[in-house]
Formats: sequence, C-alpha cells, structure tokens
Amino acid sequence: MKKEKRPSKYEYWFAGLAFLTGRKKIRLKSIFPDAEEIYRMGQARLSQISWLTKREAQLLLEAGTIPEGKLEEEEGYCIENGIHLALWRGEGYPKRLVHIDNPPYGLFYQGELPKEGDLAVAIVGARECSAYGRQVAGQAGFCLAKQGVAVISGMASGIDGAGHRGALQAKGGTYGVLGCGVDVCYPAVNRELYGEVRRAGGIVSEYPPHMQPRAMFFPQRNRIISGMSDAVVVVEARKKSGALITADFALEQGREVYAAPGRIGDALSQGANRLIRQGAGIFLSPEDFLEELGFFVNSAGASAQKQKLSLEKSERLVYSCLDLSPKNLDELMAETGLSFPELMENLESLRGKGCILEVYKNYYIRTEVSGLA
Repeated sequence: MKKEKRPSKYEYWFAGLAFLTGRKKIRLKSIFPDAEEIYRMGQARLSQISWLTKREAQLLLEAGTIPEGKLEEEEGYCIENGIHLALWRGEGYPKRLVHIDNPPYGLFYQGELPKEGDLAVAIVGARECSAYGRQVAGQAGFCLAKQGVAVISGMASGIDGAGHRGALQAKGGTYGVLGCGVDVCYPAVNRELYGEVRRAGGIVSEYPPHMQPRAMFFPQRNRIISGMSDAVVVVEARKKSGALITADFALEQGREVYAAPGRIGDALSQGANRLIRQGAGIFLSPEDFLEELGFFVNSAGASAQKQKLSLEKSERLVYSCLDLSPKNLDELMAETGLSFPELMENLESLRGKGCILEVYKNYYIRTEVSGLA
C-alpha cells in the first residue's frame, strides 16, 4: 500500500494563513517553491514583492516569527486528529478547483474528498427554510446519493442540513465545506450531523484547524462549494442570500445552476424564482435533473421512489400519519398508539425504504413513494 506523503510543517503553516487569498499564495509559491523559504523571509525580501499590500507583508512577517516548535505542534495535532492537507495541483487536490478564479491553495479535510470522475452536486438554500424546502432538499440529497452522486453543501442549518441528511439516509457520500476550521463544528447544533458527514464523506475547509467562523469567510467558502460541484441546486433563497452568491460563483465557473420553484410572493422563494427567470434550469425532480445532466438513472440501483415496496401494517399506520409538515415522536406516538420502541422500529424501517425523512432530530416527514404494496 502506498504510504501517504504528508506536507511539511511549513506547508501546514503557509496553507493556514487566512489573510492571504488562494491566488496570492499560489503566486508566492511560484516564486518560492519551498514554503520554508517563505517562512524565513525577512523584511528586505518582503518589501520587494510589490503585489502584496503593506498589511499583508506585515502579517506575513509576523507569521514568520511563530516558533518552529509551534509549527510542529500544529502538524502533530493534524496527524493525531486525521486532518489531511491537499495542496494546489498536488496529490489529492480536486481537479475541478484548479481552474476556478482564486482557487484555494490548500484544503484541510477530515474523512475524504469527493472522488475524481464522480458526479458531484451542491444543494444550497436558506437557513430558515420551510417544511417544503426541507422536503425538497432532503429528497434531492437522498435520490442523488442513491445514484452514487456526491452531495456537497455548507453544513448550515436549514436546506444545507436537509441535503446532507438526505444523502446520509441513502448511505451515500456527502461533503460539508466550512467557513471555519474542520475541527470546529458550526453551527454547534449540527454536532451530530457534523460527525455523520465526516464519516460518510468528508469535512473540508481552506481555513486552518482551530479557526473560528467569521462572516467574511462564508461568501468565500461558497466558491469552493460550487467549484467542487458539476451543478448547483438552489432550494429556497431570499432575494439576497448566500445561496445566490454560490449560484453566482457557479455561473462564473461554468457550472450548471438549477433552482426549485417556490410559491409566488413567498420571501423564501424570491431568490430561486428569480434565478429561473434569469435562465437557470428548473429542478422538478432528481430523476429529470440527472437526465438533463446526461446522467442516466441505473434501474438496478434506482431510488426508493422507483422500487416496489411492501409495507407492514404498522409501517402503513406510521406512514399515513405523516405529511410534509414535520412531526415529532410525541405526536406520532399519540396518533398511532404505538409504544416508543415500536414506533422507533417502524420509523427506522421506513427510513431504510426511503419512505420518510428525518428533517431534523426526531422530526419526520413522508416522501411521496410510488409503488407501495
């Protein structure tokens, strides 16, 4: 088995300099191929680099005073915590990102990165979304992952989380791109989801471990979400939102952009409906969407919506009590008359068959499944 070649402690240091853009890091490395040389640069050499701002040069000079022992500690922390680093044009670096504008110089990640050659789709949208939005995003994540498509999003609450959860329920690969370090779970309420995404796919960031989220990081991480994807699906977005920033990046990068239509006059639908008016593809179903991308659904691995399903009497009872408005366990126990263990057994069975989705912890909705027997 080929042993992984790890970057040097200086590469970890250089990749983690958040005050420099990916473009400027790449330019610096074209002049100084060894990151250690950049670490040891003094004032005289830095002053000769005219395209660095005075503040960038000063911050780089200060970063070079970090003791080497500290650099070794950070490298050791990454090794101990399974944090890998893929460097621009290096081994493992996603080829989709190489030619985007301002590509990240380095990607810190836990788990894995999406496999080259596999179709990858981003599902993005509003944090404060509707039950309809959660259902669309969850079903999209489920059906796409069932077909082997990598589902990429930003690990935020709302649409992002629903897309990730749908992919997880299909036991597919899903990848979260963060606006903070990969060892920082944000938002904190997504702790369980964070762990599941890391195990099923990967957690990715251009920011170094320990880095806390900052408002300015999120628009920049959106270019990575779109850049790692072949297409972006927007499910609910306000007139001004991060999802629309991701869509703009996608268009600049030559990616396909689709939007799920929403109700006229609904503030949550304004962004997605405007994208459709501007020429974005209309996302009506995962199957139609994949066919438009030239990815033909494999009937042998078809999603739950295409399978002939047989439900037990108790499963039918639970399924009949669900609709597109999320219900919690207490509501379902009251409506079905089942005990807690019986209810959980039936819910897990229905989830496995793709009949229901857990849109957030202990809250469930039904999916519209044809072919029930």
